[in-house]
Amino acid sequence: MTSDQIILFSLFGAVFGLLLWGRFRYDLVAFSALMVGVVLGVVPTKDAFAGFGHPATLVVALVLVVSAGLVRSGAVFLITRTMVDSARSLGSHIALMGAIGGVLSAFMNNVAALALLMPVDIQTARKAGRKPGLSLMPLSFATILGGMVTLIGTPPNIIIATIREDALGEPFKMFDFAPVGGVTAIAGLLFVAFIGWRLIPQKTDATEAGDPMSGMAQYIAELTVPEESKHIGKRVRDLYETADKNDVAILGLIRDGKRRYGTAHATKMLAGDALVLEASPDALDEFRAALSLDFADEKRQESVHAEGDGLQVIEVVVTEDARINGKTAMAIGLGWRQRSVLMGISRNGKRITKQVRKTEVHAGDILLLLVPQDRGGDITEWLGCLPLAERGLAVTNEKKVWLAIGMFAAAVAAASTGLIYLPVALGLVVVGFVLTKILPLAEIYDHISWPVVVLLGSMIPLGSALETSGGTELIAGWLVDLTAGMAPWAILTILMIVTMSLSDVLNNTATTIVAAPIGIKMAQALEVNPDPFLMAVAVAASCAFLTPIGHKNNTLILGPGGYSFGDYWRMGLPLEILVVAVSIPAILVFWPL
Repeated sequence: MTSDQIILFSLFGAVFGLLLWGRFRYDLVAFSALMVGVVLGVVPTKDAFAGFGHPATLVVALVLVVSAGLVRSGAVFLITRTMVDSARSLGSHIALMGAIGGVLSAFMNNVAALALLMPVDIQTARKAGRKPGLSLMPLSFATILGGMVTLIGTPPNIIIATIREDALGEPFKMFDFAPVGGVTAIAGLLFVAFIGWRLIPQKTDATEAGDPMSGMAQYIAELTVPEESKHIGKRVRDLYETADKNDVAILGLIRDGKRRYGTAHATKMLAGDALVLEASPDALDEFRAALSLDFADEKRQESVHAEGDGLQVIEVVVTEDARINGKTAMAIGLGWRQRSVLMGISRNGKRITKQVRKTEVHAGDILLLLVPQDRGGDITEWLGCLPLAERGLAVTNEKKVWLAIGMFAAAVAAASTGLIYLPVALGLVVVGFVLTKILPLAEIYDHISWPVVVLLGSMIPLGSALETSGGTELIAGWLVDLTAGMAPWAILTILMIVTMSLSDVLNNTATTIVAAPIGIKMAQALEVNPDPFLMAVAVAASCAFLTPIGHKNNTLILGPGGYSFGDYWRMGLPLEILVVAVSIPAILVFWPL
């Protein structure tokens, strides 16, 4: 080995060791390794930051922004609110949620897909009276499997495509992964839905994690029936089914400023009526989007919309010295002074019977406020309240759901047919979301996972240096010698097992950057088509099911599901064996050697 190879292997060994140790964050580890590589001269100074402008890095960042736009437009709610039902059996629920998660993660980042569906799954588990740990792991695995189907579903596919472009002159297209990834994903989803969830250990002690949603404040809030609403003339009880699906309690009805007697369940609704509700902020927003209700009366809502380019929901705690303490929102002129709307009040579990904006606020109350974008801090200070920790509350713009879906579908179609380069297509979607105010400009950078960007930007130059120095060719030679005389399918199997094992204990992005060039070198040494080897790496790097650290989705569910480190392999090991058994024949059929 040359001195450069020794240094680079040592750097990669240190990176992998530190990632396994888990003491330091992965982006810090990767960036430190890059800086050391530059100082030691194994990474050219001019290429030190080339990874941050690499197409793979840009696509990963853009996918997360596009995913946020699809959520903000209500596109995800459109799917989940019509299909999820807590009355279903556990097996049926897992099969349905797995299918939804698999489809969503094929067209958006699979981490984002899980982040969207996890609260839905937890709420459904609570309504059904079962532990969330019984369904969260199957949901996580389903979103990981679904991500293998398209180019943008998971970072390893994006990296594989760009590495192929660098090495062979042309990247994989949007649906090139679909034949192998689709067959493997379907087989995996069937296993998860009908067999896998039964292998999850049943927690019977007090270590089971509580419902993380239970800590969210329940607000007494109001939503009004707008003019020309399709619900005018319906009875209040006709909305109970939708309310139950969204975990919202309808407490009553206000008409002409007066609260109707009781729950008014038999009252026919008129334009301008206000429904009195009890719900969490997210449930309230989803219920409003589902029924196309207004936040407040038309005059106040229009004044808020006119203030800026977007809306923001904030939560504040009322202090003794607060301007609003002992007064109502109307009395202090919250609407006309600050262009804001008091959406709800949470008061130690006590129900509020008056109109929310006419209710006298007390110290200790938690207020849910609808404010113009980027004015939350100013309004909180004006009120003299204390802000609650940021929870990423957003206002769904359900009126633009089909516009958002149409722009995204057009971009996917254009990229799939080669009309537009994928990063450019996704960039145009982001621009479209901003121009149409589906996604506020001020929030664009909030939705990008910067640690992942730093990891990619740091590891790509190191991977390129390893290949330039002949390091990947050296590793490929070792694997070729190890598999000498074996059948091609056996060689592919060994490559998959090695890659999958690395991905189980390391970040799948780092694993892909190292394993993909090795696959190409192995194919060149065997004088066969490299595409089957790249597909094998793509599938193996994505399928990290044995531990909570191999994939972000597995880490996300660790706490909410009440899992221990050793719980994952029980369902993950047979699933990984199934993935290898299904994907190898599929690769040989769809991507012949």
